[in-house]
Amino acid sequence: MSDNSSIIVPDWPAPANVRAVCSTRQGGCSAGVYASLNVGLHVNDNPLLVHENRRRYQQLAKMPASPVWLEQVHGVRVLPLDRHTVSGETADASVTTEPGVVATVMTADCLPLLLCDTQGTQVAAIHAGWRGLCNGVVEATVAQFAAPAQLMVYLGPAISQRAFEVGPEVRAAFMAHNAAAEAAFVAASNGKFFADLYFLARQRLQHCGVRQIYGGSFCTHQQTELFFSYRRDGQTGRMASSIWLD
Repeated sequence: MSDNSSIIVPDWPAPANVRAVCSTRQGGCSAGVYASLNVGLHVNDNPLLVHENRRRYQQLAKMPASPVWLEQVHGVRVLPLDRHTVSGETADASVTTEPGVVATVMTADCLPLLLCDTQGTQVAAIHAGWRGLCNGVVEATVAQFAAPAQLMVYLGPAISQRAFEVGPEVRAAFMAHNAAAEAAFVAASNGKFFADLYFLARQRLQHCGVRQIYGGSFCTHQQTELFFSYRRDGQTGRMASSIWLD
């Protein structure tokens, strides 16, 4: 955490010109189920308040420009960004080599991943719910980098295993890709399973050749004061995770 509870600054050894941040639910102006720093325009919050929250987020993080917001659909498309890219493109990850361009994803239980190369020349942000993760959004994004062994990845705030119950079809889908994914699932008493998104993401990253993986210690579902959680609350706000090159 930073000294400001509205944002989390990743604790990882990224190059000095790589800047990364995750928002919490604190420090905004939205009310009710969206209290308070909701950055999602698609959840029926007052758009004027959301835009103010986005402005505050940008200011708190000292961003060089407005974040590039994606229309996320739990897919695997990776959008290349430059200074001319506008918000609203359909994708679940974005990547850029251009300084001053802020790659951003929104989450409220899904896993945000922030990536950079060790040279500080390229960054990416990924939105990974179980569908996107299972279908290869991590692999598609890592493929945008020349050398996976030169990557470092930060796993931002997501739902933890103890709170993420899924059906047997989810376990089967991951195991169809890699039988070793079985280790990420613990049986519940009702025929369902508790799934570990962080473990599954690390497994996919390691399979791609990524070795430097950080973060993965939060739980959006249980840390109610810090995070929005769709699983917990249904109608709720969204946090943001962003990365850019200075």
